[in-house]
Amino acid sequence: MTHGIQDGLRENGVGLAASRGTILAVDDEPDILIALEDLFEDDYRVLTSPKPAEALEILRAEPDIAVVISDQRMPGMTGDALLAEARTFHDAQAILLTGYADITAVIAALNRGGIIGYVTKPWDSGLLRGTVRTAFERHSLGRELATERALLRGLLDHAEEAISFKDAGGRFVRLNARKAALLGRSVADSLGQREADLAPVAPESAAADAAAIRSGEVGNALVSEGPPGVERWTQVVRVPIRDAAGAVAHLATIERDVTEQKSLEARLRQSDKMQALGTLAGGIAHDFNNLLTAILGSLELAVPKVEGQPRVQRLIENARGAAERGASLTKRLLSFSRTHDLHARATDVNALIAGMSDLFGRSLGGLVSVRTDLAPDLPAAQVDPDQLELAVLNLCINARDAMPDGGAIVIATDRLHIADDPDLAPGPYVRVSVTDEGSGIPPEILKRVCEPFFTTKAVGQGTGLGLAMVFGLAQQSKGRFSIESTVGRGTRVELALPCAEAAPRAATVEEADVPVASRPARVLVVDDDPEVRHVTASFIRRFGYREVEAESGAAAVGILERETFDLVVADLAMPGMSGVDLANLVRARWPDLPVLILTGHADAIEIPESIPVLAKPFQSAELARRVSALLD
Repeated sequence: MTHGIQDGLRENGVGLAASRGTILAVDDEPDILIALEDLFEDDYRVLTSPKPAEALEILRAEPDIAVVISDQRMPGMTGDALLAEARTFHDAQAILLTGYADITAVIAALNRGGIIGYVTKPWDSGLLRGTVRTAFERHSLGRELATERALLRGLLDHAEEAISFKDAGGRFVRLNARKAALLGRSVADSLGQREADLAPVAPESAAADAAAIRSGEVGNALVSEGPPGVERWTQVVRVPIRDAAGAVAHLATIERDVTEQKSLEARLRQSDKMQALGTLAGGIAHDFNNLLTAILGSLELAVPKVEGQPRVQRLIENARGAAERGASLTKRLLSFSRTHDLHARATDVNALIAGMSDLFGRSLGGLVSVRTDLAPDLPAAQVDPDQLELAVLNLCINARDAMPDGGAIVIATDRLHIADDPDLAPGPYVRVSVTDEGSGIPPEILKRVCEPFFTTKAVGQGTGLGLAMVFGLAQQSKGRFSIESTVGRGTRVELALPCAEAAPRAATVEEADVPVASRPARVLVVDDDPEVRHVTASFIRRFGYREVEAESGAAAVGILERETFDLVVADLAMPGMSGVDLANLVRARWPDLPVLILTGHADAIEIPESIPVLAKPFQSAELARRVSALLD
């Protein structure tokens, strides 16, 4: 067949190549080529060429050719030479057509791997068809095997998991570079070796391999390695692979590092716990503040009734002091339970730490002692004082936990000038340090201690938020957090806080005398707690105003529809109608009537900034000033 006709066959038969397969017949005799084409055209796409050189070009242009049938004796190049050269760049199976006299060429071609068989001339049609069919099936099987190998190689080379295949004796027959790296070896060095011969293997892992081979069932296990707090978590899937007889011949293992996933799951669980704790803390604080309002208010109202009884007055003062400490603890509980923006202002750090002495005694127990080393003439720091107090307390609690047998904690302050830190503005800073002589922190754990929810304490003994909160305070305050620790010798944590440009505000001195009413006024007191409502109403009456009590928002609205008032003082959290709902209704219906909200937990309900708020528990003088200001 001529070259032009053969080109036409290539063009017209391209779409058939994938479905029928393509064979190439090479012979210098046109009659032979026609005979071969007639023999195979019903089953294959047939390409022909009378010239060996042209046949090589066709092979280069047609990668899907499955079988080459070539005559041995041709001018310019023998068939065995043609097929040997084709083998160097093409995967087509080769069949040699020859006479008995060419048996030496057949043997040479077989030895070179150039052909899979030969057929003598004149050929038997059935034998030649069978030989071509076998060659075609062999080519298809080779292609499929090559595809499978390429897919497996791509999977092994690019998978994030460590993948390996072992025989029934536990020897590696295939593994990827990631698995080899875990063993500290190369892929080549690992093949044929047992895992236990290359690296230490946990007995549980070897037992799991044996169990999977024995049972023939897929296994899934989660294992951890490393010291507590910095474990490396690995999910291991074991897949037994059976041979043709049904026996388990190989075991595939897929190891996936799930450390980050485990960490995220732990953080999520801890976050849920902290959210629930925050909600619970807020609810407890609200109820506790109501109790403290009733207690402190009742004690204040009782003082004038025991004049001349110093012993009773002393008992009342002791009770009031205890209640005020309870109010301080509740404030810290609320500060812990809620998230809010920092309110940085000029803060006397020395005075703040000195004022925490009672808190240290109640919070740290008797086994540890706290010593302060406060630098004189320390400038004010620009920081949220409430959050700084909580941060120092957290650091002291951590220090106490590091000294279960007792020891000393040193809280120190001094001046610090920073000029070479790229993350901080150069200038003066106030340094606050907390040092203990406890067990210390190993280096692998030290680098993770500031991660939220990371803790090495036992379940229920730590939230993992202490150091994260201190670190966050330093960052938000535009300062620096640093920690140094030596195992067996202790830990030192430092906070560098920027100096304030202004001096700290002096504490406001409460006036001893309660402001009296400047004019007559009627005040509606609304609170669902009868004790708190009674105390608030008693204060209002003591100020010189006329008061009316309502036990709910709905009752207050009913009273307002019948009577005229100059001010409404309402609790925030009430069933049915909150204080905010009542204030909005009053504004809509009686726009000139002011409303003062009293609350034990300001975060319980969102309060518009335009509504005045007074936190419980409150001093009577503070309530009197707020009432007087609103009435004026």
